[in-house]
Order: sequence, then structure tokens, then C-alpha cells
Amino acid sequence: MPSTRVLVVDDEDNISYLVNTALTLAGYQVRTTSTGAGALAEASAFRPDVIVLDVGLPDLDGFEVLVRLRKRGVSAPVLFLTARSATSDRVRGLTAGGDDYIVKPFALEELVARVEVALRRRGSGTRPAQVSVADLVLDEDAHQVWRAGREIHLTTTEFAILRCLMSTVGRVVSRGQLLDRVWQYDFSGESAIVESFISTLRKKVELPDSPRLIHTVRGVGYVIREP
Repeated sequence: MPSTRVLVVDDEDNISYLVNTALTLAGYQVRTTSTGAGALAEASAFRPDVIVLDVGLPDLDGFEVLVRLRKRGVSAPVLFLTARSATSDRVRGLTAGGDDYIVKPFALEELVARVEVALRRRGSGTRPAQVSVADLVLDEDAHQVWRAGREIHLTTTEFAILRCLMSTVGRVVSRGQLLDRVWQYDFSGESAIVESFISTLRKKVELPDSPRLIHTVRGVGYVIREP
């Protein structure tokens, strides 16, 4: 996929060089920068399809960079690359709109694989273009969601979770299944990540004047049911 653009943001020259080399060899067009300000500028100029973003940057925190990118309408998947391994940091990064969280040290092969997963997750067109449950509508092609005629803005990962639940209406999806289907690799049972995303998704999707759709089945997982 030579036309696919990846922006690498990391202030460690050796890591930036290695990641750049690995992604270039995998067929991607790569551009690098070492600061948060540089990331914001390159996101507009380079228009990346995927962003690999370090958290510990010299000027702006990587989480803050992501917030600013999303406010500017940049919807490209963001993969955090960081030495912070605490679950709280992972939850913060993913619920802020990040699509993956890779902890240093890491294998270059794994990073390339996760970039590919992020692109597949975003660009998959194997499902029906539009799915609806009651007054909730998800459009796969437009990557948009509406509830009672009002558009709901979701992150890439929130969209993937909702799509997973809406594709199995009436059937319970376990936390482990969501981890596998949405992130497509093992999060070592870190169910707090799923719970945080479901909580955020509910705040966006559930409306005071509309019937509740997303239900928790204690000890099992989550399900979308017709009202």
C-alpha cells in the first residue's frame, strides 16, 4: 500500500529512525517529527492515514496532541507509542480517542502489524453499509452515527465497538470478544478498557427521551436490544 501515509511523532531519534525504516520497508509513505507542534502541523500538511504518537514529547503531552487533532477534525487512527505501561494511562489514551497503545520496548514487526490492523478496522467494507436498531443508525460507508435524527460524533474505536454490538443485536458480546474483535489482539484481560469505552459510548448514544439500547449483562458482557 505505497499510497498509505503514516506520521511518526517521537522525540527519540533512534526510535523514530527504526520505526520510519520498518514502515517504509512495509510499503508506507512515512514522515517524522519530534514535537507536538510538529505533529499538528504535519497532520494538516501531510494528511496522514495513520499517526504513531509518542506520549512524552518535549512541548505537548501526546494526549493533548490527540485532543487537539480530534478538535481539528483529524480522524486518522492514532497509535500511542510510550514507556507508560499503567492501565490508567492506557485507558486515558484510548478513551481520549486513541486507537491503540503500544508500550516501549516493542517489536517493530508488532508495530507494523498494529498499523495494518488499525487501517483494516477503519477501512473494512465487508459489512452492510447501514445498520439500524430502533432510532439508532450506523452508516459504515459514511462512518457516521445518528440517534433520533441527530448525528453523534464517535471516535474510531467507539464506532468499531458500536458496530460490533449493532451487528449482533440481541446477543451478548463478552468483554473478551470485544477486545478481540475491536483491537484484534490480547489486552491481557484488561476489562477496565472496555468498561471505560462502554461508559463513554453510553453517554453519547443514550438520550434522555429515547429508550435505552445498550445493556450490561453482569459477569458476561454487553448487548444491544430492541426496545
